[in-house]
Amino acid sequence: MTITPDTKDWTWVIERRCPECGFDPLTIDRTQVGRLVAQNAATWADLLRGAAEIRRRPKPDVWSTAEYGCHVRDVYRLFLERLDLMLTEDAPRFANWDQDETAIANRYSEQDPATVAAELVAAAAPLADRFNGVSGAEWDRTGNRSDGSHFTVDTFARYLLHDLVHHVYDVTGTPAR
Repeated sequence: MTITPDTKDWTWVIERRCPECGFDPLTIDRTQVGRLVAQNAATWADLLRGAAEIRRRPKPDVWSTAEYGCHVRDVYRLFLERLDLMLTEDAPRFANWDQDETAIANRYSEQDPATVAAELVAAAAPLADRFNGVSGAEWDRTGNRSDGSHFTVDTFARYLLHDLVHHVYDVTGTPAR
């Protein structure tokens, strides 16, 4: 079960340990979200420097490591936009994002992994910085997905971290510690 930014039944990922990837949202110190985003970006940069097989799909309907890297880069970008909205507007509504449509339109399968690695690290930095600047009542500010899902900055951060950790699991098979 891959959790993505527009999966409708998402609330469990902020309430309990994921049985697949091992991520436990209840162990996250929200003051560490920025550091964890940056750490995840470093992990992805390492994964994208892997051997040639990073472009090979394990199954026709499962993304390759390189395609997941593109997706994670775009998740960093999307979540920065959404976090900025949550911190500057009252209860903003997020536009729908179709990750599969994005993968096709942006030709994930054709992108250079080294370039993606650099872009991924560059996209993670401002997101990590933005989370590092969140404090006090800002963690309780809200935002809403187009499907009606409601987030606070805190639940949004936990949801994001699960997504990032789960995608590392998707390509490595190694659960979170």
